[in-house]
Amino acid sequence: MWAHIIRSVPNVTLVVSEDLHRKMRAHPEVKWSEVVRRAIAQRIQDLERMDALARKSHLASADVDEIGHLVKEGLRRRYERARKGSGA
Repeated sequence: MWAHIIRSVPNVTLVVSEDLHRKMRAHPEVKWSEVVRRAIAQRIQDLERMDALARKSHLASADVDEIGHLVKEGLRRRYERARKGSGA
């Protein structure tokens, strides 16, 4: 005799566009819930890693804001150079 323990697990509802849903239906062999579950798990792992680094940081909030601004500005300049170089 086997005893089965049934655990209740939370459900998450995901809203996608009609176009994306149509493309997903074109591939019924893919377990889309597993794709989403893995993507969420990876993002959580990344966030936990960043949280661990932040806990060890001695930077003040203003320092973090300034670094964020500098990174965004550098990315903006890189994007503009690439865009000009492609003739767009």
